[in-house]
Amino acid sequence: MANVLVFTELHDGHVKPVTLEILGKLAGQSADVAVIGDIGADQVAELAKFGAQNVHKIKGANLDKYSPEGYTNALADFIKSKSYDYVFAGATSMGKDFLPRLASKFDAGLASDVTNFTMDGGVFAGTRPFFSGKCLAKVEITGPKPHFVSIRPNALGMTANPTAGAGAAADAAGNAGEIRAMIKEIVKAASTKTDLTEANIIVTGGRAMKNAENFKILEQMADVLGATVGASRAAVDSGFAPHAMQVGQTGKTVAPSLYIACGVSGAIQHLAGMRTSKVIVAINTDPDAPIFTKADYGIVGDLFQIVPVMTEEFKKLLGK
Repeated sequence: MANVLVFTELHDGHVKPVTLEILGKLAGQSADVAVIGDIGADQVAELAKFGAQNVHKIKGANLDKYSPEGYTNALADFIKSKSYDYVFAGATSMGKDFLPRLASKFDAGLASDVTNFTMDGGVFAGTRPFFSGKCLAKVEITGPKPHFVSIRPNALGMTANPTAGAGAAADAAGNAGEIRAMIKEIVKAASTKTDLTEANIIVTGGRAMKNAENFKILEQMADVLGATVGASRAAVDSGFAPHAMQVGQTGKTVAPSLYIACGVSGAIQHLAGMRTSKVIVAINTDPDAPIFTKADYGIVGDLFQIVPVMTEEFKKLLGK
């Protein structure tokens, strides 16, 4: 059995779902959770439900706002005071930012953007995509411990029957050390939708949307499904949507349970960002569009006729 630490980010006081995915996958290992700042009793209970033995709330000066140096220094000191074999975190914007810096402090190995893993005998063996998802590589980590691993959100999925842990919560002193660059303010996006990288359902529009106004029909479907709206690079380059909505090699990599592509041709750059989706539905007037080669379900037709019909059917099915 390995001794594991899982770092969790907070969003509006809630742990990010990728933390629960990791904990569920770590069943059978001794798993603690570390969070920078405070966390409510309800969230501690949720972490315990998925297997957290101890929840360490690291607090200290200059840790109220994220900074890669501050978080790295505080976590490094905490990890050194324990005997963890592995440190896991989500491959989110924050995780990708500070986890390599943290691994370098220990001169330790890092497996990044992992989509699946095993811990047989307490030894990590993971899978991660290479070459824009065209192939999957098996990865292992050698060298001094702790070893570091970042997990792509939504890739593992939630464990249906998690093994509960003790969930003992305690404060821990954190030292941010010298911070040379400080984040003064984080401006939230106007949308209240879940970020694309963490969304369980995504509805994406391509160049065939014709203009920004037409994205409203996708937003209507997304509201019914509790989904987030994305866009292809062609739609973004045409000015139909902001870059923050772009899915693909030069946008965001996503792995939702359901991905609905509306008027998306399926260029290789787009497929690179969404091919790990669990179920892909494609709507396109061109029966030879590349997106259909990756789709689980395909509808050949005009999205402006099909999407409103699907939205109404979803309303009936979901009782909305």
